[in-house]
Amino acid sequence: QVQLVESGGGSVQTGGSLTLSCTASGDTSSSRCMAWFRQAPGKEPEGVARIDSDGNGGYADSVKGRFTIRGDHAKNTVWLQLNSLRSEDTAMYYCALGNYPVCRTFVPESSDGSEFAHWGQGTQVTVSS
Repeated sequence: QVQLVESGGGSVQTGGSLTLSCTASGDTSSSRCMAWFRQAPGKEPEGVARIDSDGNGGYADSVKGRFTIRGDHAKNTVWLQLNSLRSEDTAMYYCALGNYPVCRTFVPESSDGSEFAHWGQGTQVTVSS
């Protein structure tokens, strides 16, 4: 059974930074695409970024240039560096794990997350002015 555990959320002021981490455990041998989603209160889930086992990252336009995803697939860990945070970044952030081909077709803005088989419990990010 695969488990994902996120950490690193918190409360920051506008313009601040946070680093989220996600570690997967269990049988992850067939899973090679890790991603971050977020969901703000009253809104639909939104894809944020993804990274494959080759280290190739992809981002939603809303976070491009501000967020950076990196991963260590040998350690089954992925990090999301959040810089220049804005109030609209406030959300619960979730880590997701899927098979390698998912990364090839994943479009953050249009994904509902159904292509990812495993999910963490989430970590809250709150940005205030």
